[in-house]
Amino acid sequence: MLKTTNDLILQEVFRREAMVTIGQLYNYAIPVVFGFIGWFMREMWTAMQVLKADLSKLREDLPHEYVQKDDYKSDIGRVQDTLDKIYDKLQTKADK
Repeated sequence: MLKTTNDLILQEVFRREAMVTIGQLYNYAIPVVFGFIGWFMREMWTAMQVLKADLSKLREDLPHEYVQKDDYKSDIGRVQDTLDKIYDKLQTKADK
């Protein structure tokens, strides 16, 4: 079966239309890449906002739930003084 010129031309046209050119790849790839980058940046922004809110809440709650180092040292110092007095009294009682 011999192919006519029209058949060859149609075959060439279909072959060229079926081929994806580099320009078409860029036309599809660039929006996908920038879309992914935009999505990622939005997720990071949202996560950062959540962290800021958590940090703010922590700053508010921290003094109410935990003791400061200076307060702890003064309280422990008083407890140790009281224990020293009790120990001294026990030593004097044990000697008698």
